[in-house]
Amino acid sequence: MRDIIILPGIGNSGETHWQSHWERANPGLRRFQPSDWDRPNLADWIAALDSAVASADEPPLLVAHSLACLLVAHWQKASVLPVAGAFLVAVPDPASPAFPAEAAGFAAVPAEPFHFPSLVVASSNDPFGSVGYAQMRAAQWGSGLVEVGALGHINGRSGLGDWSEGRTLFRSFVAGAAHESASLAVNG
Repeated sequence: MRDIIILPGIGNSGETHWQSHWERANPGLRRFQPSDWDRPNLADWIAALDSAVASADEPPLLVAHSLACLLVAHWQKASVLPVAGAFLVAVPDPASPAFPAEAAGFAAVPAEPFHFPSLVVASSNDPFGSVGYAQMRAAQWGSGLVEVGALGHINGRSGLGDWSEGRTLFRSFVAGAAHESASLAVNG
């Protein structure tokens, strides 16, 4: 099975978060480990992600939530390490009044297309980022976009448990990313 790295947002993903459910169900998933979950430092988070990707046996898949989606955008601009793809859930808007002041270092979000397949998953009532913002970022990053309805911030408070719909989206994304990578290898 391909290496999968879980990238929680600020504060880490608690026990009721779908990312934690997915990790408990599959011990092969691993969580990246920045120095501080509550006072995120962009350079530290980039280094932690770089370390996690570098330790993978093959290009891993990234499963990011919230602030970690912005981390992926910053990281991919700074790193040359390959990843198989990024599943980006609940991309926050740094201009939103709800955006945490502690995360201000992540606010200058790169708009360049990613060098790997990616999918943005957005909720219609996310207090941290509108569907319009998710659409803009998906277009800039060259990502696919799936709108999943009114699921809040798609976190533990959303009451999703294992988020089976998310698992289905992720499996479909992984299958598409593998196909895209194979096409690039053949045509590249």
